[in-house]
Amino acid sequence: MEYNTERDDMVIPEYGRNVQKMVEYALTIEDREKRNAYVNLIITAMYNVNPDAKNIVDFKHKLWDHLYIISDYKLDVDSPYPIPDKQERMTPPQPLSYKNSNIKFGPYGKVLENMIEKIIEMEEGDEKQVLIALIAQQLKKSYLQWNRDSVDDELIYKHFEELSKGQLKLHENFKLNTTKNILNNNKKKTNTNIKNNKPQKNSKYSVNSNQKFSNQNTHK
Repeated sequence: MEYNTERDDMVIPEYGRNVQKMVEYALTIEDREKRNAYVNLIITAMYNVNPDAKNIVDFKHKLWDHLYIISDYKLDVDSPYPIPDKQERMTPPQPLSYKNSNIKFGPYGKVLENMIEKIIEMEEGDEKQVLIALIAQQLKKSYLQWNRDSVDDELIYKHFEELSKGQLKLHENFKLNTTKNILNNNKKKTNTNIKNNKPQKNSKYSVNSNQKFSNQNTHK
C-alpha cells in the first residue's frame, strides 16, 4: 500500500487527517448555529484522539486553540475562550538573557565559586576557618567525581588559591582527606542508598509474585 504523498500536510499531526478534514468542512458551513454545533463535535473528536490532553492544564482551552490553528485562524464560531492571535504565534520568542556565569573550573561548578566569594566576605573567626576547610575538602570531592583516576593534592590547593584569589588561607596543619577515604565513603553512601531502597524482609506488608499485597502477620 503506497502512501499518497500529494495530500496536504497536516497542520497538527497528533489529531490525524480526519479531524483536519472536519475542520475544513466546518469552514464551508454557512449557518452559524449549525457551524457552532459541528465545531463542538470536532472538539469532542480531538479529545478522543488525544485523551492525554486532559492531563494538561486548561486542556479544553488548548483544544480550542489548536482548532483555530488547524483552520488557519479562519474559523468564525462562538468560542468559550479568547481567539488566539496568529501574529503572536508566528513571532519567534525573544532569546532569554542569561547572567554572565562563566565557570573557572568545570569540576567545581558555579555554586562552589559563589560559596567561596561569600566566605571571603565573612569576618575572621573560628566559623570562617571551619568553612574554609570544608570548602577545600569539597573541592577535592568534586574533582574526584569528575576524574576518579587520580588527583594531586597540590592541584587542589592551587585551584583553591585561584578561586579565592589568595584571600582565603588554610591552617598550616590542614590536610586534605585521602583519595581512598573519599572514594570509600562515596561507595558506602551509594550502597546504603541502594539498601534503603530495597523492600524490608520483616515489614508488615510484602509483595508476592502476583504483585499483590499480603499481610505477613495474618495467620491461616
